[in-house]
Amino acid sequence: MADVTQKTSGWAQVAGAAGFAVFEVVAYYLLRWVTSPLGRPDQFQPENTIVPNWVKAVLFLLLHLVLVVVAVLVLSNQLPRRYRGLVMGWFYLSLLMGFVLVFVLMS
Repeated sequence: MADVTQKTSGWAQVAGAAGFAVFEVVAYYLLRWVTSPLGRPDQFQPENTIVPNWVKAVLFLLLHLVLVVVAVLVLSNQLPRRYRGLVMGWFYLSLLMGFVLVFVLMS
């Protein structure tokens, strides 16, 4: 239990932030490619386009959630115990980032 009370270093937080940024960029481009056939890019047209774009947004969020949960499960098994506390912070931030990425995807 002595290793549980150890504080993580600043380098671990920097490495976590870099890994988080790389993960989110790769996830965004991968999910953009997967959901590219869905939705309509020209949303300003006479007929209604909310349903195809809604399906694209929901599928994007669902697949992003799956990627994040798989990444957390893999990281929590691979990292030493003292770094596992950092993973949950990045997990919560990644859940919020999924909604930001949907707005970027639709613009």
